[in-house]
Amino acid sequence: MSRTAATKSVPEAEADAPAAEDSRYLVPGLARGLQLLTCFSRTEPQLSGAELARRLELPRASVFRLLQTLEQTGFVERVPDSASYRLAIGVLRLGFEYLASMEVTELGRPIIEQLRTDTGYSAHLVVRDGQDVVFVAKAVGANALFHSIQVGARLPAHATVLGRLLLSELTMQELAQLYPTTPLRSFTPRTPTTLAQLRALIDTDRANGYGISQGGFETGITTIAAPVHNDRHEVAAAISITVPAQQISADQAGTLVPKVRQAASALSQMLAHIPHPGGSAASRTSA
Repeated sequence: MSRTAATKSVPEAEADAPAAEDSRYLVPGLARGLQLLTCFSRTEPQLSGAELARRLELPRASVFRLLQTLEQTGFVERVPDSASYRLAIGVLRLGFEYLASMEVTELGRPIIEQLRTDTGYSAHLVVRDGQDVVFVAKAVGANALFHSIQVGARLPAHATVLGRLLLSELTMQELAQLYPTTPLRSFTPRTPTTLAQLRALIDTDRANGYGISQGGFETGITTIAAPVHNDRHEVAAAISITVPAQQISADQAGTLVPKVRQAASALSQMLAHIPHPGGSAASRTSA
């Protein structure tokens, strides 16, 4: 074999390399810093350097340097009169920039604002992240006394009608992988606690093309939601309104459900016509 035939260019060699070898390009310090940030949560907003070192299985000196770097760059801050740290405004700023950059958020905001105007109730746009639904946009309703959930808030997918819609394309096997342990956490008597119960609710909502939750996660409210599909006909998001009542009448549902479904359909149509590299969405759909 000639030398020319045996020698490959760098791009060709990289293309042939196994995916596992991509770890060569990882920056260990950056990876550890990002892992450190994920240790903080809603249930544990404050952690000490010693606790972080234990969780990350790193020397305390290494964790101290990571914390110093993240503190100086605005991603963590010290808790006053404490040895603990918490997330800082830099993380929030980064999160909002991400939300603002999402096509579904940019396109969906005026749609949920119109839905709020048409119904008088708070309207929301959500996506799924693992076992949670995440609120990426909201339009506050006329009832100022009613609490409106904040952008960035997370709720358990299995306990909400929003989550059921966003889980609708998962098979039973995929659901079991997503929820390896049961019973599922119960929030009200209406919360499904088994995969079979969750599957039944998912299938009903999918067949209807919308979902109504009356006290499944929180008593005293009713949520009406409909799925938003992308250009590949996949459920990419969900649009909802929240009514401050434990139950709504059939007449109310008959008025509100079509409005929510129309809003979700409008956003689906917009997502289906966004040009993407390699051709338009419409051309790929018809191909």
